[in-house]
Amino acid sequence: MPNSNDILTPKHVQNSEYFKKNGLEEEMELVAKSLIEKIRFSLIIKPAIISLAALFISFFMDISNVPLLGNISVDIARSLFPGWQPATQTFEPFRFWWLPVLTYGLFIFLSYLAFQKLKDEVLRNPVSETIDRVIDSYSSVIDSIATALPLLGAALLLISIRLGEEIFLGLSVPFEIKALIVLAVGKLFEPVLNQLSVEFQNVVTHVQDIKERYFSRVQIESTKGILDKIGGNNHISESIPQVQIDDVEKYKMLMSEISNFSSAIKENYIYVHNLMERINSMPQISKEKIEELRSLAYSISQASASLSDENALRGLKYLESIVKK
Repeated sequence: MPNSNDILTPKHVQNSEYFKKNGLEEEMELVAKSLIEKIRFSLIIKPAIISLAALFISFFMDISNVPLLGNISVDIARSLFPGWQPATQTFEPFRFWWLPVLTYGLFIFLSYLAFQKLKDEVLRNPVSETIDRVIDSYSSVIDSIATALPLLGAALLLISIRLGEEIFLGLSVPFEIKALIVLAVGKLFEPVLNQLSVEFQNVVTHVQDIKERYFSRVQIESTKGILDKIGGNNHISESIPQVQIDDVEKYKMLMSEISNFSSAIKENYIYVHNLMERINSMPQISKEKIEELRSLAYSISQASASLSDENALRGLKYLESIVKK
């Protein structure tokens, strides 16, 4: 997998006008397309070696005749036990040597479909979630096929018990043996899809890295341009007043007073809020009580007004002298 420096030349990286002219999204699409075109389906050969080895071993695990190998299970038993002789068989078991080969070819075909799907999806939307979604979908299909065959073989074994030895040993047992081999091959085939995921993830990583480098360079160039403008205009720096230590101290004291004033406002607000809550919680005063209070206030005001009369004051003095006597 080539790195991003092989795709973007130093001229492209150093000159952001190239991106501005052609468009960032269009350039990212060209970069992703260039990286994807370098990925070949032949990359699955190395991770597929383990599953190929399991497929090759499946030819030696058969109770029927295998093309070019004959009755391999009997030959292996004779080599392990020289005095052993196979029992006379009245029937020939059904040949299922092709079942692992057929399912393995199906697994290769599904991985090719996943490869083509990843090429289209990553080119359209280069994110990790796209790769995970495609790989998970095809992995579940392969795992379902590999798991379903042994279950079907087990069901066939249970059915053939009552159908006699010929059906049990001639059909069900050979099928179940090959179905278990298919399950093993399917589990060992997972590194193939994992390798596809890794290769296309590298593409996504390179595209994201190039995009980040582009934005970083644009930010650096913008900052450098601002600094150049500030440095080129000396009158701007001259017009900026010099800050003295006394000004800083005054500013600090002013901020402290503002903070204290804000605290006082907060306390007053809390007090008013609590007072309003208490007033709201008090029972309501009826109209009759309000009228009584109004009449009482009127009587008090009349009495206070009469106190200013000289005759009333003279009478109060006579009353005070009588009380003292």
